[in-house]
Amino acid sequence: MPTHVREPTVIPAVGEPPKIIREYAGVVTTGTAALSVARMSSPAGWSEPAQTPEFAEVTLVLDGAVVVSSDEGTITVRAGEAVIAHPGERVRYSTPDGAEYVAICVPAFSPQTVHRDTSA
Repeated sequence: MPTHVREPTVIPAVGEPPKIIREYAGVVTTGTAALSVARMSSPAGWSEPAQTPEFAEVTLVLDGAVVVSSDEGTITVRAGEAVIAHPGERVRYSTPDGAEYVAICVPAFSPQTVHRDTSA
């Protein structure tokens, strides 16, 4: 039987000012380790520490823009665009003007596999 997710689980977020993470599929909401899908509501000025995750992350921007910084440079991803961060790639996300976006992680996001830097 398909799993019907009637409402997402709101998960505490890292970074300042706080953003809202609504997980629709993943370890917390559905017990799914293969992938996670979450909608992010990120305020203007939000940023988080850099991370070097073990998973691939597709970021699909619905509104606003997400800035993705890596050791190779910076990409501004605008509404209607996406970016893929590959496993083992050090990245840092921020939303200088705010954004709504969807994050899809394969395998699923977990605090144990994100490997965040200890400083912003």
